[in-house]
Amino acid sequence: MHILVIERDRHIASKIIDYLEAKGHQLDAVADGVAGLNLAASNGYDAVVLSWMLPRMEGPEVLRKLRLDHGIPVPVLMLSTKVELSDKIIAFRSGADDYVTKPFELPELEVRLEALVTRAQGRVTKRRLLVGDLTLDLSTLDARRAGRRLHLYPACRKLLQALMRASPAAVTRRQLEHLLWGENPPNGDLLRSQISSLRRTLDGPFEEKMIQTLPRVGYRLVPPSRPVGTLEGRSNDGEA
Repeated sequence: MHILVIERDRHIASKIIDYLEAKGHQLDAVADGVAGLNLAASNGYDAVVLSWMLPRMEGPEVLRKLRLDHGIPVPVLMLSTKVELSDKIIAFRSGADDYVTKPFELPELEVRLEALVTRAQGRVTKRRLLVGDLTLDLSTLDARRAGRRLHLYPACRKLLQALMRASPAAVTRRQLEHLLWGENPPNGDLLRSQISSLRRTLDGPFEEKMIQTLPRVGYRLVPPSRPVGTLEGRSNDGEA
């Protein structure tokens, strides 16, 4: 499973990460609600572990925005010290799929996450993003344009997901930098380098280009005007 942990307590987050990674799962972690919402909305996670008490945006608000503003159905398990029924009702009405009170046992957390993911896979056997003839399967991370498989590095795949979710609207440079590097982007214009790499893979073999640069704003992804992309100088029914 690919799991996002949104937890301000570094000790708790580290324990979850160490335990689940030892079990073969892939983990990302962030310590505040706004950053957690951005990551959860831009990546195809199998599940999210979300703490109630978070800086900048608390768990229930993260959940509401994730469900209502972004329409993301990813299973979410909420962690909280709150034990009152009224608090649990708030969590579930905000969009939580499960609720675990602190302190908790790590094996139980893993079993609950596995159950949530299994149920979600039963509801939706294939989740795909689609922009024109470009598709991205969020379960397998397989990306194709006009049937041609795109071989993407992880950073480029994250950028592609964000651009596809927003298309045809723009995604700002700040949003994309935060997606890749959080609150501490590196010096220099490394985002331009990552976008160039994505362009070479996504647009390079095709006549019509999908990635557009908006000066001083960011980037956006637009569908080709033709229903099927055309490779330059060759047919489009094979892989590179």
